Order: sequence, then C-alpha cells, then structure tokens
Amino acid sequence: MTGLILTLNSGSSSLKFAVYRPVDFGELTEKDCVLHGAIDEVGEHSGFRAFDNAGNILVDETLPAEISCGDRPARGVRNEVIIPCLEWIEAHIGSEVLIAAGHRILHGGPHYTQPTRFSKQVLADLTALIPLAPLHQPACLAPVSTLEKTRPDLQQFACFDTNFHQTLPEVAKRLPLPRRYSETGVRRYGFHGLSYAYIASRLPEIAPDIATGRVIVAHLGNGASLCALRNGVSIETTMSLTALDGLIMGTRTGAIDPGAVIYMLQTEQRSADDVVDILYRQSGLLGISGVSSDMRLLRKENGNFSVKQAIELFTYRIVQEIGALIAVLGGLDALVFTAGIGEHDAALRHDVCSAFAWMGIVLDQSRNDQMSSVISAEDSKICVFVEPTNENLMICRAVLGCLNESRSS
Repeated sequence: MTGLILTLNSGSSSLKFAVYRPVDFGELTEKDCVLHGAIDEVGEHSGFRAFDNAGNILVDETLPAEISCGDRPARGVRNEVIIPCLEWIEAHIGSEVLIAAGHRILHGGPHYTQPTRFSKQVLADLTALIPLAPLHQPACLAPVSTLEKTRPDLQQFACFDTNFHQTLPEVAKRLPLPRRYSETGVRRYGFHGLSYAYIASRLPEIAPDIATGRVIVAHLGNGASLCALRNGVSIETTMSLTALDGLIMGTRTGAIDPGAVIYMLQTEQRSADDVVDILYRQSGLLGISGVSSDMRLLRKENGNFSVKQAIELFTYRIVQEIGALIAVLGGLDALVFTAGIGEHDAALRHDVCSAFAWMGIVLDQSRNDQMSSVISAEDSKICVFVEPTNENLMICRAVLGCLNESRSS
C-alpha cells in the first residue's frame, strides 16, 4: 500500500495525532508509526510537539503570536492552529502522501455502529448528537471541517468510541425511562471504546491464559470509566447515554442523583446551559477539591482537606463500580489499569487493589512503584496489569479496514 494515514484524537483543549505507514493491508502495529504528537492550547499559548517512533523530539515549540492569539472555540483546537501543524507534518514526510485521515468521534448514536467515511450527511448526523456530548463532540468534529476545506481530496473516516460496546446485552443498554425514549435512541452506549478495544487486542499477547476470561479494564484519566470484558468483548461499562455517567472525573460528576439536577433547575433557577456547565466543567475532582482537575497537582496538596476528600471519593467510586462489575462478570481473573492516572498514579492503584484484598488481590509494591507491566504479586489470585493504551493505533486500524473493504468491493 502506498501512502500514509493520519489519525486525529481531539480533546477539549488538545489534539493528539499520529502518522502511520501501513505495509500493504496487513495487520498494523506500533512499529508502523512514523511520528506522533499533540497540539495543546493552554492559557494564552498554543504548543506543538512531535516525536518519531523512537521517542526522539522532532519539534517542540510555541506557535507564533499571530497564530496563538485570537478567539478560541468553546471546545477543541482552532483551525488557525491545526493548519500550520498539518503543513509541518506534510513537509516532514516529504514525497510521501497522506491518503486518509481517521478521527476519534465520541458519539455515534444508534445508527453509526462501524467506522464510516465522512460525507455531508454523516457530518450533519454526528453534529446532531452534540447535545449528548457537549464537551467532546464539537471538538472531535472541528478538525473534520478543517480538513474538508483545506484538503478536500483527503478521505476522512469517523471511528467511534461507542462501537466497542455494541456487544452489551440488551438489558444493559436499557434506561428506566418511558419506552418512547428508547425508541428515539435514548439508551446506554458506553465510551472509551477505542481504548478498550486496544487493551482487548493486547490481552492475548500479555496474558494469553486470561485473555478470554473475566477482565475489568480501568481507563482512568481526566475522563474515567470501567469496562467488564468476557472473552475479550464488552459486557458492561460505567458510562451510559453520555460520557457524564459513572465514575467521578476531572471536571465531570459521574453518576449523581437526578434530584440534584432538579434542585439546580427549580430551587436555584439555573438554565439548562448552566446545568451543563456545572455537570461537565465545574464538578468532579476540580469541584470537590477547589484546586485542580489534575491528579498530579492534587497529590502535591496532600495537606489540603478538600483535596483529600476529592481523592477519597474518586477512589471510593472506582472501588464501588469495580465491585458491581465483578458481580456482573461472576468473578474476576484480571484487572488492567490504563490511561493517564491509571498508568502513572501508583498510590491510586495501591488503594484500589487494597480494597479487594478479600478477593485475593495481592500487590507487589516494588512492581507497582516501578509501573511494571504486571504489578500483582506471585501469590495473588487475581492478576493486575498496567498497560498503556493506544487509541491512535485503533483509529488507523479502523481506517485501514475501510480502505481494504473499499478496495475489495
């Protein structure tokens, strides 16, 4: 196969990217990554970083003031920042050509259950889902429009975070609302699917004896959720109709009593936009601590009572939801930690695993502190892993599948 594939993974104020050089249409691996990096918009500055596959820095710069200044969208990275970075990528790859771009799209709704090539209709359908993902969907879709305007010949594909959870049993998809809501697609979907798909693909390599067993994956970052796997497929997860449900997150509430929302609307006379802002942007670790949504910063404030309460509740909810997933699975063979907090916060892993000592989880503290791949002790009845996720790789594999299918038809 001739040509490179660009993957884009948009967040609320950053955009992670990677470029892959597939070998024909075979199985893509991490070795096929040519470069990767991120665009970050923090404060008054826009930063651009890129690395080669060995981790060597290719570029690490703050973009010029005439690019960094100007109005910024409520969510996502601005066009003015994306375009020069795209030009840098094209200059770096030289005579090689980008033939396709894959985008992580948070919500596919009830109709988009497989990776899909973008069209005007697809873009319109996914834009209509913004009320179900006000924090993420606009950010995910913004680069699509940018590339459509500046690189109209580049094929673009949507790769959905909801796809991996299509295997949820029907009972797990239902919400206890009047039936008319389910008939319009108001049901549980689940998210972080690209991350869970990657971990599921890694299990046969890192733990073949338990890859088909009962596994819980903890994707713990600024956004956080859990997924229960049996035979490598999702059978339950903590997020629901939106990415607001489940665990406490950096700025999101996770599961709360709906009565709290009614209180905001009726007693405080809050508008719907106010409530969205409170639930998505003012709550979670930030709201409880009053300090930050970043666990790394919170760990440095260990003398702050509000920070201590935030970390305690974050940990408690993880333990509580793991317990619920164990019940659904009928036991547990392995626990996998991934994403920013999951991979790097040894104290959190210790506290979560200690809560399940009664089940036979024994942590090897030295391995945990060193962030080894396996952090459980030899005599632990349940294996515990730390495994970095790779959503960009899963995006590229999905794009390759679409291109392969197109070539075959």
